[in-house]
Amino acid sequence: MYVYNAKKRGWMDRVMLLVWGPSAKLLSVDEELQGKLADLEEVGVELVACKACADLYGVSDKLEELGVEVKYAGKMLADMQKDGWHVLTF
Repeated sequence: MYVYNAKKRGWMDRVMLLVWGPSAKLLSVDEELQGKLADLEEVGVELVACKACADLYGVSDKLEELGVEVKYAGKMLADMQKDGWHVLTF
């Protein structure tokens, strides 16, 4: 809900949902969560999943089918934090 509202209401210019760890597997099978992805994408939230994590759970292809960009995210996340991005985890 926060990610959606942060983007839709303009609280932040750029918002990214980074799916990490076992959340990748959950997202690949939970239809309710999958439905929320469309809402996030509609308001302009960037949808990304860690490729190492998604590959570990065998769900990379499924996440890509759902419109999630699957890529190696460790260095990307570190660089984003160095550039001033803030990380919120739920």
